[in-house]
Amino acid sequence: MQVSVEKTSELSRKMTVIVPDAIVQEKMDIRFKKLAREVRVAGFRPGKVPVSVVRKMHGEQVKSEIFGDLIQATCSDALQQQTLVPAGQPQITQAEALDGEGFQYVAEFEVFPNVSLVAVEGLAITRPQSDVTDADVDTMIERLRQQKKTWQAVADRKSQQGDKVTIHFSGVCEGEDFTQGKVENQAVEIGGNQMIPGFEDELKGLAPSESKTFTATFPEGYNNEKLAGKAAEFTVELVSIEQPLLPDVDADFIRAYGVEDGEIATFRSDVRANMERELAQGLKAKLKTAVLDALYESIDITLPQVMIAQEIEALKKPYVEQARQMKLKAENLNLPNDLFESQARRRVALGLILGEVIESSQIKASPDKVRAAINDMAKSYEKPEDVVDWYYADKSRLNEVSSLVMEDEAIAWVVSKARVVDQALSFSEIMDRQSA
Repeated sequence: MQVSVEKTSELSRKMTVIVPDAIVQEKMDIRFKKLAREVRVAGFRPGKVPVSVVRKMHGEQVKSEIFGDLIQATCSDALQQQTLVPAGQPQITQAEALDGEGFQYVAEFEVFPNVSLVAVEGLAITRPQSDVTDADVDTMIERLRQQKKTWQAVADRKSQQGDKVTIHFSGVCEGEDFTQGKVENQAVEIGGNQMIPGFEDELKGLAPSESKTFTATFPEGYNNEKLAGKAAEFTVELVSIEQPLLPDVDADFIRAYGVEDGEIATFRSDVRANMERELAQGLKAKLKTAVLDALYESIDITLPQVMIAQEIEALKKPYVEQARQMKLKAENLNLPNDLFESQARRRVALGLILGEVIESSQIKASPDKVRAAINDMAKSYEKPEDVVDWYYADKSRLNEVSSLVMEDEAIAWVVSKARVVDQALSFSEIMDRQSA
């Protein structure tokens, strides 16, 4: 087998493979003899058809099959011979027989780029630091009270911040009635950010049966393009007012959150432990984002187009799946590639960079580290042991955790090499930004 490789661009390669005629003929002879025992031809007994007749009848078909088999059998050997690793499936072109000299085909593909980690030593990374304070615990308990609040009707005062009001309203934008008449009995919590900016503020200070007309502007990114960024005139009639009633933090309230002894000290301890676990995850996620941002900005790589195309398809997949579930045709979705290209390029680049970190640093996911990661993920569930068993019941799930462990180790390696500046942040700054 003769193999030659032409470099057509920084990552593109054109590999020509010539399979000797002797191998081609040997493969074809074996196939013709097999066919001679199997085919039925008028005038000949089964199994007695001359090979020459079979060759004449099925020559082109056999040649096509043999060529396909030879490509499958020799391409990987040719790549290995040239120490080449394609970034995607090679595209086979110019597959043809050579007069008396065998069979030739061309495989075109991209190779993986070289990734230099020299820039890691100069990276500047901000590492967030935070602790859970008593005030943070107080704020969290207040949020838990808010989640358990009930509503009580009031009729002797006007609406105010925090109330839930029921309204009828209509809206007009550029002369068009976009609410198609009056929307009736709409419940709105004032301050709940349910409506467009400014709308809920206009509901304060109204009494039942009182009406008001005002103007509010739809945000630029509003999901209705006809209304996005435009001012509209609303007419509102307030129907009723309800005020929130917050539960006392008593034994019943505490037991509802799984603290059997109903003691406030135990409850605060449990709340703090959960917050500290969430904070640790938030700090880890923010540091990881900072590291990935720094790597992406500092390490320049020529990316294989085939990998970008594959990543774009992967990013489209959830939308296509959602369309199928809604019984819509995926081809009718407006999903241009350029909508996903920026994200795809980032993911491909960071995958290659982290892959180089893992390989060059010989990072491995030991069974103990995988187990520790699974135990940590299981802590937030009611029955952690069931979660652990679920992961260990499927090798693919374990492999996913192994990949995450190696990625975390790679991030830690980058942090150990970079110039790190610690930044003190509050619990809310970490968690609010994390959920944004």
